[in-house]
Amino acid sequence: MIRLGNMLVSPGEGGVYGERTLDGYRVWDPYRSKLAALYTLGGGVELTPEMRVLYLGAANGTTVSHVADYVETVYAVEFAPRPMQDLLEVARRRKNIVSIMADANRPDEYAPFMEAVDLLYQDVAQPNQVEIAMKNIVFLKPGGHLILMLKTRSVDVRQDPAEVLAGARAGLEQRLNIADVRWLEPYHHDHAAIVCTLRE
Repeated sequence: MIRLGNMLVSPGEGGVYGERTLDGYRVWDPYRSKLAALYTLGGGVELTPEMRVLYLGAANGTTVSHVADYVETVYAVEFAPRPMQDLLEVARRRKNIVSIMADANRPDEYAPFMEAVDLLYQDVAQPNQVEIAMKNIVFLKPGGHLILMLKTRSVDVRQDPAEVLAGARAGLEQRLNIADVRWLEPYHHDHAAIVCTLRE
């Protein structure tokens, strides 16, 4: 992955969401992207040209577009119609994005379009975020990685975020090895990134 000074950048065509460019590269803003925040804080999984990625919670395609700059294929799942319109436009300009309008709670809906992936990335604001991840690891290669962006306030607004994180870790550890956990402050409040590896 490419850094110019202290800036994380990606090499694809710009103008996706009004992002800045630097020396011909797209600046990947950690305040706009939780994945960029994770990389900026020193965590994450290196994105490489041969990787296939399943992205749950693709929204408008902001982060999807940066991931697609680095990897072979991104399967981008989004449920809401309005963001899906923006995502389709992003996919039109990048031939390696497969846009899928579906509910991440129901992976059977998009299983026919899928292949085994190296990375499962999840950014879904639902109370059952861990359950969604566990349903979707069926697509993950043994030894593949899960990055779960835990939105603690979406799980339980009354519970302490640290307790929500502890519960999420316990749920994921049933099937995965946890490699790294970190809060995304100062870029995203009450969000934690959990990086896991699927057991062989």
